Amino acid sequence: MPQPEGPALEALRARRAELRARYLHEPPDRPATTARGVHHVAFICRDVEETIRFHQELLGFPLVEIVENRDYRGSTHFFFDIGHGNLLGFFDFPGHDHPPFAETVGGVQHIALSVGDEQYTAARTRLDEAGVSYLGPDRGVEESLYFRDPNGVPLELFRERLGVFNGRRLVD
Repeated sequence: MPQPEGPALEALRARRAELRARYLHEPPDRPATTARGVHHVAFICRDVEETIRFHQELLGFPLVEIVENRDYRGSTHFFFDIGHGNLLGFFDFPGHDHPPFAETVGGVQHIALSVGDEQYTAARTRLDEAGVSYLGPDRGVEESLYFRDPNGVPLELFRERLGVFNGRRLVD
């Protein structure tokens, strides 16, 4: 898709600056959040075992629960531990055809998961060994790997501490 240039780009930058001035509150004026955190993010998968093997064996996210979906008989609902009490969940829906992943308004652009240097290196090695393609260091983005799981779920392994972006602490 073509990126904006010239006056269109400048208008977008001006709009962003206006939104930042109007809505972004810096501490100590920032109000406290009303949420405790992400309990889980849930996606649809096409194959339960393929999804388990990818997330547990390649990425190192332990499977912590696998049950029947309470809303759809025969459907499996399962969770991976992605650290700090956060879960990555999946469902399958036997009998349903699912279109391929599409990046669109209201969809997920990607999920960025914080990992340490050792975990980043180990995951990159396992992705290479499994032939999983990714973007990242080749684009000059040394701290990130971008790829899709077997279901098309867009993931980023991000070598940055939780609550930090571009080296700046955003939240405690």
